[in-house]
Amino acid sequence: MERTVLITGCSSGIGRATVRAYLSEGWTVYATARDVADIADLADAGAETRELDVTRPAQCRDVVEEIVDSAGRLDVLVNNAGYAQFGALEDVPTREVQRQFDVNVYGPHRLIRAALPHMRDAEDGTIVNVSSVTGRLATPGMGVYAGSKFALEGMSDALRGEVGQFGVDVVVVEPGPVETNFDDRARREVRTIDSNPAYDDLYDLYEDYTAMSGVGAVSPAEVADVILEAGVSTDPEPRYAVGQVARYSLLGRFVPDRWRDTIFSLLQRLP
Repeated sequence: MERTVLITGCSSGIGRATVRAYLSEGWTVYATARDVADIADLADAGAETRELDVTRPAQCRDVVEEIVDSAGRLDVLVNNAGYAQFGALEDVPTREVQRQFDVNVYGPHRLIRAALPHMRDAEDGTIVNVSSVTGRLATPGMGVYAGSKFALEGMSDALRGEVGQFGVDVVVVEPGPVETNFDDRARREVRTIDSNPAYDDLYDLYEDYTAMSGVGAVSPAEVADVILEAGVSTDPEPRYAVGQVARYSLLGRFVPDRWRDTIFSLLQRLP
């Protein structure tokens, strides 16, 4: 029997590449996006496509139930849908923090709740949560986004201990910079907030960062290959850092907090 995977956020980047990776291995792939017109080519490639907005609880439940009714199983859930709200924490309105968490945290939670009963019954399954290096190393100007990814990672760690006894694996994938339009949307999100001149140095640093974000970036296909590996493995790693930038950046977690704060402060003062 063909194995089945549900992937969110397939209209571009990592999600789109992950669909193609699983299709290449003969899986039954359910590719989802808020607008199915954006993934029509994935249907032509052999995927089942469905409309799915992860902020809509009923739609999350319905899509999972439809998959199980049709395919008879759900082997892997890939929570990939997400975006980044950057900006100084003081500048970001609370409603935008709520919107960030609705997509990046509550969305995966809705789908996990819908999928887990079926995986438990089958005593098999894998949940892959796509996080970021920012999920373990917060930097100035990325507090809201980092907060959402920290939350996703914390939930993943707890969930791993809760469902391992049922044969269900929980995996976190942590890319560094990726060659996608992700940063383009992040720039647009920053422009929607009223930035305080007090943080001009921070926003200048952010612009320098985004201008260099392609340095060391991995392709969406490289991230997709790791997500595929996590899904097909009988004993996946709890975490996969993708790319050298991610692996080196994560070493920053071992730098004492005061040293790390000093480094960030010095970077913001650079001309």
